[in-house]
Amino acid sequence: MLVEELNLNHNILKAIKALGYENATQIQEKCIPEIKNGKDVVGQSSTGSGKTAAFGLPLLEKIENGKGLQSLILTPTRELCVQVSDALFSFSKFTGARITSVYGGVAIGPQINALQRADVVIGTPGRILDHMERGTINFSKVKILVLDEADKMFEMGFIEDVERIIKHIPKERQTLLFSATLSTSIQQLVQRYLRHPVTVKAEVHVAKHLLKQRYYVVRNHEKFSLLVNLIKLNPNGLGIVFCGTRRGVDQVTRNLRGQAIKAMAIHGGLTQSKRMHALDNLKRESINILVATDVAARGLDIKNVAHVYNYDVPKTAEEYVHRVGRTARAGAEGDAITLLAEHDYENFNRILSDRSLTIRKEDLPAFEKIAFQKDSQGDREGSRGGFGGRGGGSFRGGSGSGRGRSSPSSQGSSYGGRGRREEEHRGPSFGRKKGSVFTRR
Repeated sequence: MLVEELNLNHNILKAIKALGYENATQIQEKCIPEIKNGKDVVGQSSTGSGKTAAFGLPLLEKIENGKGLQSLILTPTRELCVQVSDALFSFSKFTGARITSVYGGVAIGPQINALQRADVVIGTPGRILDHMERGTINFSKVKILVLDEADKMFEMGFIEDVERIIKHIPKERQTLLFSATLSTSIQQLVQRYLRHPVTVKAEVHVAKHLLKQRYYVVRNHEKFSLLVNLIKLNPNGLGIVFCGTRRGVDQVTRNLRGQAIKAMAIHGGLTQSKRMHALDNLKRESINILVATDVAARGLDIKNVAHVYNYDVPKTAEEYVHRVGRTARAGAEGDAITLLAEHDYENFNRILSDRSLTIRKEDLPAFEKIAFQKDSQGDREGSRGGFGGRGGGSFRGGSGSGRGRSSPSSQGSSYGGRGRREEEHRGPSFGRKKGSVFTRR
């Protein structure tokens, strides 16, 4: 569908056209008419589908400039908050709507001033609660509430805070909920807070013709050595290495740098400035490897990713799809490699249970064994013995394809004094000008 067929406000359409977009994505084509008609909407779609524009464009049409805060958008992470804000700012270029983002890890003073003039606020739950407690945010005129990445709100333990916020929003409102998955918990949330919602689902899939998916079975103490070998064999294009923990991210990053690989880390334990610095360096290609927890898996604005390395295997097929979905975008080819040690078998079995995924097993190449420094005290891994592809665990990959046969601040943290953090996971990826129009998430 062409953007003109969405019947958007001419100033919003002008902004979209100025960004170079021509066609709507599936989620946009289905959601925008329903939102324009005032319906509550539940949207399910994967990273890269354009969810930000799907709710952002019709939302902006309903805003009356200078009439107070009329829309609140809740996001689970700071990165997603910033990127949704940037997207809406671009979409509202010719409308004059005032867009404000509020999140932890930065000074709260400028946010207080901006909130007095805001028409639309994008915020993380913790910092929104901070403003509620200070009396610096007024929900009395809010008519549109958006819960973005609701499944991650649950996963990260924010849902009680979200519900506390919702109870202060006027009941006469339009509520929009977007989530990669629609679990029982999400469905219960929908029943409590949405009125006769329309459910919209866009296809979630991996582009098999563009994405090469493969895995290697490797001894745990040789996993890092194999990673270094693979990165050096594939020097062209940007790469993301996914680890399961913050500590793992820090260790792998430090060791990659020790091998003269330009790498930076991103996870929820870093300050906001360090996280944004890492993303900016990757975008400018000052580095070629980003080592991350799943903060980068859910739509962060990272273009031209050619390689995804699962250093630690995700727990579910859904998380796997979101990780590997960082590459093979906008018609480009991509490579997704999973490094599989014995302790990863259980998680990998769950991934292989998704029969839509085809992950080929590769023979181990010859590679140099490299000592892995586990911490700053110099505890090293690499000279010890280990285990191979056999032992206590097993997975149903066989020796051929991985098809799953029977044989994923100034106030301290974003929560001020609550001692909780806005963690790793998602944010919108926008800027895709090839293919469908608003590939902004």
